Amino acid sequence: MIEWRDEGALLSARTHGETSVIIEALTRSHGRVAGIVRGGISRKLAPHIQPGAQLDLTWKARLDEHLGTFTVEPKRSRTAQVMGDRLALDGLNSLCALLSATLPEREPHPALYDRTMALLDLLGDTDLWPLAYLQWELALLDELGFGLDLRSCAVTGGNDALIYISPRSGRAVSASGAGDWADRLLPLPPVMLGSGDATGAEIAKALGTTGYFIEHRALKALGDRPLPSSRQRLVDRIASLS
Repeated sequence: MIEWRDEGALLSARTHGETSVIIEALTRSHGRVAGIVRGGISRKLAPHIQPGAQLDLTWKARLDEHLGTFTVEPKRSRTAQVMGDRLALDGLNSLCALLSATLPEREPHPALYDRTMALLDLLGDTDLWPLAYLQWELALLDELGFGLDLRSCAVTGGNDALIYISPRSGRAVSASGAGDWADRLLPLPPVMLGSGDATGAEIAKALGTTGYFIEHRALKALGDRPLPSSRQRLVDRIASLS
């Protein structure tokens, strides 16, 4: 029998049989892991089996490659942060869907886990959350090996007037370096460089760029999976913010 204990954030849950659920969680030391929770639809457990919930998890299986079973102890619920808050709900759904779609199963990403927990703690804070989410997507690309290089122009080597990103290399390109290729490049809003106004429109524009690399690099490497529809709902929600 194989057994381990870890902390994790619940990403998804679906019913299994008459009384159980299969959950998927992002754990700090074991990565994205699935398992069965016996009695998961009971009155005692069901309120805690919600996306974003922080759980103390014990996983057991006869063999490592088996699905295994989870014993869960609630640590923190985030239901209150998303109730009646469409931005928080769309954000939570996008975050969970992206982690499920992009992370290899059972591959630890402790730094990303910590960053995800910090982002979840900001749910409900409309002033801070959209920009923090953009920074989280940049960190996600880094963790997956598709990080963007925004330090200097890929053409000139300078760091002035960086306004584009090459869709091929993921490197920044300056206005002077773009030349006749400008219409083939992706926008690099100042907010991605830590400057300018972090308005909803600017963050949404930046998420269009990060979304390109998530879809055409990270998800393409996993078999041309599409971006989760929940992410576009979040981008639209952020774009509508003043």
